Amino acid sequence: MIKETNSSALFAEAQEHLVGGVNSPVRSFRNVGIEPIYFHKGEGPWLTSVEGRKFIDYVLGWGTFILGHSDNDVKSEISKQLELGVHFGSCHELEIEFAKIIKKAFKYINKIRVVNSGTEAVMVAVRLARAFTGRKKILKFSGNYHGHVDYLLVSSGSGLATLNIPLSKGIPLEFINETIVVEYNDTSALEICFDKYGDQIAAVIVEPVAGNMGVVPPKNGFLKTLREVTKIYNSVLIFDEVITGFRFEFGGLSNEYDPDLVILGKIVGGGLPIGVVGGKEEIMNLLVPIGDVYHAGTFSANPLTLIAGIATLRKLMQLNYTYLEELAQIFEEGVISIKNRFNNGKMKFNRYGSMMSIFFNDNEVIDSRTAYNSDRGMYSLFYKFLLERGVYLPPSPFESIFISFSHTINEINYTIDRIEEFFINM
Repeated sequence: MIKETNSSALFAEAQEHLVGGVNSPVRSFRNVGIEPIYFHKGEGPWLTSVEGRKFIDYVLGWGTFILGHSDNDVKSEISKQLELGVHFGSCHELEIEFAKIIKKAFKYINKIRVVNSGTEAVMVAVRLARAFTGRKKILKFSGNYHGHVDYLLVSSGSGLATLNIPLSKGIPLEFINETIVVEYNDTSALEICFDKYGDQIAAVIVEPVAGNMGVVPPKNGFLKTLREVTKIYNSVLIFDEVITGFRFEFGGLSNEYDPDLVILGKIVGGGLPIGVVGGKEEIMNLLVPIGDVYHAGTFSANPLTLIAGIATLRKLMQLNYTYLEELAQIFEEGVISIKNRFNNGKMKFNRYGSMMSIFFNDNEVIDSRTAYNSDRGMYSLFYKFLLERGVYLPPSPFESIFISFSHTINEINYTIDRIEEFFINM
């Protein structure tokens, strides 16, 4: 029995039992030079630490809780399912209802397969693309993160950007020999790459809005060119919408660009672990038991996860996403006003919808090269100042700031005031 109610003491104990004291690297808070906070409760836009301190949460389970923490409708549906069963390991009706909602939201998805994480969904999608095309090479973009799949864990974002590790040890070079990396937003490099390798490229995988090197929106025409060139060369286009799916609208950016496969996660699980791969019927039907591309999972489509996801998606169907856009715009205008008044040229604010990031950088943040030049020391000072005043941002400039439907103008204004206070103190 753990008796400590102090984050520092808990972290000391955790380091005796867990590698680095954590189960995911960004949680270590190393990039901001402090020990992690241990949280006890989440409600709406707020998190409460084990010490009883309350924080406005802009991490939201790394983008998962678009309704805010502990939504009453989601909790109610989970409670009902708990009475019926936690896990069946067999077919159940919720699988069909969940699939129907996903198909309603994404006009180019004909079939889906539910898995347990975004990483697992990426593995399935890449396997399908290689089987469908009979090719080996996969093209990804620098700074885009697609989970910890061996052959895609090169020039990635997320924890790798935070810890400045370009390639994880333990991955043989042979595993990434068929992986091509192109700079995000660089259409000319993309076209040169296809001129050279086009008939060997099985798939291109992309975050339509980069969210793991900070928020880096696509340049005008980038995603359109991507769709056009993959069609010319008969390569499978995979949109990784684990972060962006249902973030800006009831659906995703896939509806504008017609990718062949779509990866979903985070929001669609309602706070419980999930991954989804969906797409064109002729590709998806290659999966067993119809085709010969193997995938299986003990906990795939777990009923607790699906009922939480269904409850979340049903609610999103009724909500007006303009609310998130308006709050994010107020946040942006507040930060930009502060930046201009204090003439701080290094402070950069990137936003796409309700995804945002703050960098301290001498250059415009448009790709992984400029993102990685972020002044992490300044971000650390900024982060700790806000944290001490009850504002919880991602403990890395390479992770996205999110706003939920549970946030109000009060939380946004409080945060803007604290950011202004930071610059006054500087």
